[in-house]
Amino acid sequence: MNEVTDFGFRKVPEPEKKRLVGRVFSSVAGKYDLMNDLMSLGLHRLWKKFAVTVSGVRPGHRVLDIAGGTGDLALAFARRVGPTGEVWLTDINGAMLARGRDRLLDEGVLVPTAQCDAEALPFPSDHFDCVSVAFGLRNMTHKETALAEMHRVLKPGGRLLVLEFSRVWGPLSPAYDLYSFKVLPWLGEKIAHDAESYRYLAESIRVHPDQETLKAMMERIGFHRVDYYNLTAGVVALHLGRKL
Repeated sequence: MNEVTDFGFRKVPEPEKKRLVGRVFSSVAGKYDLMNDLMSLGLHRLWKKFAVTVSGVRPGHRVLDIAGGTGDLALAFARRVGPTGEVWLTDINGAMLARGRDRLLDEGVLVPTAQCDAEALPFPSDHFDCVSVAFGLRNMTHKETALAEMHRVLKPGGRLLVLEFSRVWGPLSPAYDLYSFKVLPWLGEKIAHDAESYRYLAESIRVHPDQETLKAMMERIGFHRVDYYNLTAGVVALHLGRKL
């Protein structure tokens, strides 16, 4: 019998989650960037810029961007590593990966891409200086398996960046809940013609591990000196872990 896992507030068989998440992102791929700007009032760009700054990535480094979506981080990292470095853009969803690849090409940036599952990365061990995953970890069925794979492919001394929605500052919770469960689905319906996918987004944030729980997960995997930064009152948190 299959184990069950969270898909938003629903419990579904584990194999079913990947199919349902894939359907969500295939549905929203065409409006993904526009919806991100509208939902966050453009703040997602600042969150990602902060993540790149904290990464410590330098010219010549190798970077793996997991669940890279439409390529925001991969583009920023490619500009940092320069012609002597290497950036891989990966995503489990083909529609999202195609959007990211095309966007990078439009910017005149050519990076290798791979459609792959973060729980079984097709890369050698001890290979990357930095691994990043932005707004993708909460969609993964076995988060600790994915984190262990990220740890495996990092070089000793390498850094993992996890940028993800988290627990908002308590006094803001009522207003944030109203926005999440009323405004987001409405925006999704009006802009992407898909209210259900944005209802899933709101639910998936609520069942994702909070800041301290995710920090403890990363430490159990073997990451050291795990820190996190609350951004926008905890709407988003950036976790940073190091591999010894």
